Amino acid sequence: MKKLLNTLYVTSQDSYLSLDGENVVILDKEQEIGRIPLHNLEAIVSFGYRGASPALMGGCASRNISLCFLSPQGKFLARVTGSVKGNVVLRKKQYEMSMEPNTAIGIARNCILGKVYNSRWILERAVRDHGMQVDVQKVGQASDFLKKSLTNIEVCMDTAQLRGFEGEAASIYFGVFNELILQQKKDFIFNGRNKRPPMDNVNAMLSFVYTLLTNMTASALETVGLDPYVGFMHTDRPGRASLALDMIEELRPVLADRFVLTLINKKMITKKDFSKKEDGAVLISDTARRNLLTEWQNKKKEVITHPYLGEKVEWGMVPFVQAMLLARYLRGDIDEYPPFFWK
Repeated sequence: MKKLLNTLYVTSQDSYLSLDGENVVILDKEQEIGRIPLHNLEAIVSFGYRGASPALMGGCASRNISLCFLSPQGKFLARVTGSVKGNVVLRKKQYEMSMEPNTAIGIARNCILGKVYNSRWILERAVRDHGMQVDVQKVGQASDFLKKSLTNIEVCMDTAQLRGFEGEAASIYFGVFNELILQQKKDFIFNGRNKRPPMDNVNAMLSFVYTLLTNMTASALETVGLDPYVGFMHTDRPGRASLALDMIEELRPVLADRFVLTLINKKMITKKDFSKKEDGAVLISDTARRNLLTEWQNKKKEVITHPYLGEKVEWGMVPFVQAMLLARYLRGDIDEYPPFFWK
């Protein structure tokens, strides 16, 4: 159970939510483990299948408190709301800002700033912690390039140019990504990012984990009342969660990429977990996929200090925090959207 920015997150999948007077009560196997006054809350998010009492649903609806249900893995299931006025106003603002180039680029720029900053942090940490195993000069040059890119991105006011800066920075970052693979180097050779389909073991893992992160972020956006399909940098396309794709950019390096590197470097996944089709596409075995999902759930439970809030949160909560911060910016509660700058 965790309260952040007036949102209550109930992360235990065995918890049941009920109403007692003006309080939401969290029960675990019929034992009360917490209670919070409803007037302190804007939203409740429950990761579990046991649900909530009809009385609590009605209480939340009458007070315009969003009550969201997600699976233990973070897949969005449903949301119970009262008056839709708040969500309509928020989404209308989202749609307006997505159509206004000078406004939309501010959000897109901050997402990319977070991505490049965090990519550089990954490289700097590799040099610091594994200086004897990596090509320090090569990785250092890439880090310096990303540092210069941050300066260009900070003043960029054109979306096409921003995409160019982002693509160039990603190319440089992935150009030295192979240096970060410290174990099983013969079995996990990375010569650059490829997808649809992935043509090597590393790209197969990256694509799979990016999909997990995108789905988790789309669920987070749903919980705060935003439309995951209307973005600020990724163009609108039927069936594409453009805003979720915008929002995962800053988390790709520090959450997804680091996770993949950990699995390889700790030999938690090996070459036998992959197969190659006739067209060259690489597939992850069903057993390895299940193991990867288990480790992903464990990763999401790791506790960190959020760099903007200064509060302890689980990694799995970070997309939800960022979604709330974006919603607050759109409502005018904060001056700009604060990207996730990992330290």
